[in-house]
Amino acid sequence: MRRGFQPPMLVRQVERQVMQLTPPQALILSFIGLSLVGALLLKLPMSTRMPIDWMQALFTAVSASTITGLTVVDVGSHFTLFGQWVLLALIQLGGIGLLTFGMLIIHLASGRLTLRNRAALQDSFNQSGRIDMQRLLRVLFRFIIVTELLGTLLLAIQWVPQMGWSRGLFHSLFHAVSAFNNAGFSLEPHSLASYVGNPLINLVISGLFISGGLGFAVIADLRARRRFHEMALHTKLMLIGTLAINVIAMLMLLALEYGNPDTLGALHSWGDRLWAAWFQAVAPRSAGFTTIDTAQLTSASAFFIMMLMFIGAGSGSTGGGIKLTTFIVLLVATRAFLLQQQRPVLYGRSIDPALTLRALAVTVIALLCVIAGTFLLMLSENAPFLDLAFEAVSAASTTGLSRGITPMLSPIGQSVIMLLMLVGRVGPLTLAFTLANQRRPEIEYPAGRVNIG
Repeated sequence: MRRGFQPPMLVRQVERQVMQLTPPQALILSFIGLSLVGALLLKLPMSTRMPIDWMQALFTAVSASTITGLTVVDVGSHFTLFGQWVLLALIQLGGIGLLTFGMLIIHLASGRLTLRNRAALQDSFNQSGRIDMQRLLRVLFRFIIVTELLGTLLLAIQWVPQMGWSRGLFHSLFHAVSAFNNAGFSLEPHSLASYVGNPLINLVISGLFISGGLGFAVIADLRARRRFHEMALHTKLMLIGTLAINVIAMLMLLALEYGNPDTLGALHSWGDRLWAAWFQAVAPRSAGFTTIDTAQLTSASAFFIMMLMFIGAGSGSTGGGIKLTTFIVLLVATRAFLLQQQRPVLYGRSIDPALTLRALAVTVIALLCVIAGTFLLMLSENAPFLDLAFEAVSAASTTGLSRGITPMLSPIGQSVIMLLMLVGRVGPLTLAFTLANQRRPEIEYPAGRVNIG
């Protein structure tokens, strides 16, 4: 009897190597592979209205895959409908994570998850401990579909009468997906500057990227528990922290930019100024959309927005940055040290010292990446320091806000930005996996004393 088809030895070897990949390795390779495939598709003649080079195609694909939003070409005018659909797919896959998406398909197909798949998915959500990942997957899948469809319908109220059914619906869908995934890609030539005082656009877009930036574990907890005192500590911190930082940022930007004739000062009505201040306050949390020219912000406002971008959104969300809860843990730990408390305490729960060390490690590594990226940009580019630092923070935090210098960067500078975007997207997840799987050393060394401060 003739044997069935046997795969070549090389194929079997590749398959074995793939199966042996750790979740961080698989995650990194998935984003690199997604970016390369996206670049190939965007380089096709049917994807563009005008020719783009390979660097422009790769940069756009990396930015979409890492849900950053930095661009070197105008998305609305350069890409055809097919090219824009490619970008939409890259944003969606990059937003929920290819690894998460793969686990979702496995779950829907078989109804179960292996221990290895469960560990990989748990790492993608940056969670620890025993978690019902199947339930989290179901909530995630439904929440993404319902939120993006609802956002599309609400945005269609504005754009369908303005553009017609076909173009208006796609315009609405593209911005809804981009906003929910905190990507910041827009089909408008100047982001959303044309709608600076439009309540519908401001509320829907900001609502989408805030909901996407809360984190899927928070969404699952909100669905399971209706009362605040019953919610997990992480959920409480995200809700209170998000409200507080958004309000503080809005008031700060309103004060800093109120008299700037190139930003808020150019807006004649008080309502428009409030909407603009609100949108610019919440967008740096990793959204990347803007309704005013970021390049015209004062130096103080630009630096303040850099801090907001560095903090970022919620853990296990579509946003980037060091994460809001990381920032809160560091603040609480600092307060506990100044008050000479043994452990930081939040809402009747003490913070594990290991968690504080993890927050410190995430922050230091992110800061080192920003410093290294800014230094390399200073070596390769001839631009003001603030603009280069702003671009580096935006890329490393996968925010996508820009002071307008990204298209003018040299190939070396664009390569640095692409590397920062990739590190910013996969770095925190890889670090979380590494810290979660540390082994206890077999040898205990005596404690040493080092003077601090």
